[in-house]
Amino acid sequence: MKAVLSGKEMKEFDARSIKGYGIPSLVLMERAAMAVAEKAEEILEKERAGTVWSVCGFGNNGADGVAAARMLFLKGYDVKIVFPQRDGKGSEELEAQLNVVKRLGIPVMTAEDLSDLVEKKIPAQPFRKAGERKRSCRGVILDAIFGIGLSRNVEGAYRKLIRWINGQEDMKVIAVDIPSGISSDNGSVMGDAVRADVTVTFGEKKLGQVLFPGRDLCGHLFVKDVGFVPESSAEREKHVQMLDREDLLRIPARMADSNKGTYGKVLVMAGAKNMAGASLLSARAAYRMGAGLVKVFTPEENRLIVQEKLPEAILSTYDTKEAEKDPENFARKIARETEWADVIVLGPGIGMEDYARCMVENVLKDAYVPIILDADALNLAAEYRELTGYFTENIIVTPHMKEMSRLTGIQIEEMKENPVRTAREFADQYGVVCVLKDAATVIAGRDGKTFVNGSGTPAMAKGGSGDVLTGVIAGLVALGLEESDAAALGVYVHGLAGEAAEQHFGVHGVLAGEIADCLPEVYRDGI
Repeated sequence: MKAVLSGKEMKEFDARSIKGYGIPSLVLMERAAMAVAEKAEEILEKERAGTVWSVCGFGNNGADGVAAARMLFLKGYDVKIVFPQRDGKGSEELEAQLNVVKRLGIPVMTAEDLSDLVEKKIPAQPFRKAGERKRSCRGVILDAIFGIGLSRNVEGAYRKLIRWINGQEDMKVIAVDIPSGISSDNGSVMGDAVRADVTVTFGEKKLGQVLFPGRDLCGHLFVKDVGFVPESSAEREKHVQMLDREDLLRIPARMADSNKGTYGKVLVMAGAKNMAGASLLSARAAYRMGAGLVKVFTPEENRLIVQEKLPEAILSTYDTKEAEKDPENFARKIARETEWADVIVLGPGIGMEDYARCMVENVLKDAYVPIILDADALNLAAEYRELTGYFTENIIVTPHMKEMSRLTGIQIEEMKENPVRTAREFADQYGVVCVLKDAATVIAGRDGKTFVNGSGTPAMAKGGSGDVLTGVIAGLVALGLEESDAAALGVYVHGLAGEAAEQHFGVHGVLAGEIADCLPEVYRDGI
């Protein structure tokens, strides 16, 4: 598990080492520059290229770029340093670095000196995948214009220079700490932004590097230790976290003297008529994740397909017409099923009929085991606001952006500007665990724990993928994980399984069921 810092947190982390422990700023800067120069040299040698443009701003990020340029110059590369304009006031560290390069005779110019500096609009999405090899490469550009402190939209000479960088299709771009123009807090593009092939960041990952579109524009991200004094475990836990493969070790091992009852009972309440797939995918994923027993509670019309496709599942069916006619009897049936369960999946594909509303209300009202609330259960809660009155600490909600917008009334565009805040505020308001699904899913747990997921692939953008996720989380709860931990680890494992499925079937060919079937491949290798 790794901490992910906002721009403000990283500045405090930086200041802590410099002011609190007395480590000279220039020492940290030299180590940061060395990390950038080493990555640049690696690319230059691989591409058999010799040209380096270091495009710098007037702050300490620019000073990093100047220092890295000097190191590459001393290695024998053809180096030029470019600033946006002549009249910029540099930081103390930048002036110290410039004094050195001037004595060495390294050319220093401004954007006005670039003959091909023209207005080129940056595409909404990169022309290529992050880090994808270009047709040819004659050198590297070091992007050191802005660091993590950018607080307003890029304009003027800075904007033209960023567009110039993006127009050099025969150069590899290495961003120093973060691509210029990206918000370090939420990954948004602040007017215009550099599209990097590689980003070399220092100390810890930043939120803007793990949330989209910043995550895509970083290219291949490398985190380098430059000598910051590490925080204590208690201090690190205050930050947003990102899981890594070491966290797979938290999946409980199976005991030699165990039985099916040892590993929990999952009740999947899913699937309306013609929507049997939702229940099947959740149930299959729960079994694949390790649950001992899985029962599917679904309309009678789904009996045959469930028995054929997942004979391992226990089946309990109901007549939707009878449920509509006699809701009290239907409620008693629901109560019997929920009493059996250790964890409940509620909502995938159940529809918006009255009997579905009855099901959701009775489960929320009477069940005291963990409940994973998804899809139509969330849509019903959005339509019938009184249902949110039953939200409590045993609930895990798993909305995608559109479902979250229905629940909160907040526009999707606004939520995407700060998904961490959106998930955190919802979790705190209702006392639930909130899994806000997006390209970079945010998990807001109890006790202030917040996670951003780093696994997954566009191959998972298929119907049924969310149903698989509910089953994965349910399986982990059944194995004994606490709700917040099960949600965070479930999202991570689900993403890894999607990556594994892509390796087998390609980015376009993955089906949701194949994500479920790749789950054992993930945790088998990880444990």
